[in-house]
Amino acid sequence: MWAQAMFWGTLAGGALVLGSWLSWKWTVPPKLVSSIMAFGAGVLISALAFELVDEAVQGGGLWPTAAGFMAGSLIYVSANTMLSKSGAKHRKRSTELQPSEKDTPGSGTAIAIGALLDGIPESVVLGVGLIAGGAVSPAMLAAVFISNVPEGLSSTAGMKKAGRSAKYVFGVWGGIAILSGLASLIGFTALESAPDELVAFITAVAAGGILAMLADTMIPEAFEEHHNLTGLVASVGFLTAFTIHHTGG
Repeated sequence: MWAQAMFWGTLAGGALVLGSWLSWKWTVPPKLVSSIMAFGAGVLISALAFELVDEAVQGGGLWPTAAGFMAGSLIYVSANTMLSKSGAKHRKRSTELQPSEKDTPGSGTAIAIGALLDGIPESVVLGVGLIAGGAVSPAMLAAVFISNVPEGLSSTAGMKKAGRSAKYVFGVWGGIAILSGLASLIGFTALESAPDELVAFITAVAAGGILAMLADTMIPEAFEEHHNLTGLVASVGFLTAFTIHHTGG
């Protein structure tokens, strides 16, 4: 089971590398990137509602879930605010908004930490999900994988325009893929024998962080380039994940 947790977490994180490779090899049209980003945002919103928050309430109760959700949101927003001041505010943007190291010294490190901050909560819940279900949730795995591809696409496009090297770009995403596997492993092993209330709290912390990440980073990028269809594409993503949840979850 612990090996499964690490495998699925690494696989989901590997979607960031896939998106990065596609963006580095080809110039992906900004409208296509924003459309995929909107789709991924809709997928994650559905997954955190039906796979995370709802199941956390059923397993550990309303109050541990509510407390965890607010804690996760506050932790993410606080950390993201500090990183934004160091140059990581536009880390998911595919345009020239990302600063170069010359313009903002230390921004490369901030962007890398910010990308890690965005990805870890998603990986933790994959490992935690194994505790209750005995197998990874197909809907949650699909949601994380589908949303990670456009994250890698968009961020890498912005990194290229900021003049960052291939070594930096693939080092960031490759490292995050490995750390995602470790985060999933830790989520499983640390909480395998934990009380239901604690599992619900930690699951909700991740859910709150994911929703805050969507509002602060993914949705603004999706809206900037393709605002007329952002809502529609996000709705399709939501419905896709909802369908996976009811047919395969």
